[in-house]
Amino acid sequence: MPENTLPRTICGHCDGFPTAAITTGQTTPTGERHTITADCPACHGTGHPTPARAYTHVGA
Repeated sequence: MPENTLPRTICGHCDGFPTAAITTGQTTPTGERHTITADCPACHGTGHPTPARAYTHVGA
């Protein structure tokens, strides 16, 4: 059965890995490393480039 949906392209800036966990060098009181997450600034953490905005006709 043919597939009707086209594959989405991946973000060229992050290669489809949009979120990274970064250690701060500090540990929590339980001994675990404190981490923060950073999203790709180009795709905002989606892994795919943002689609072009659609123009709409307003008025008569």
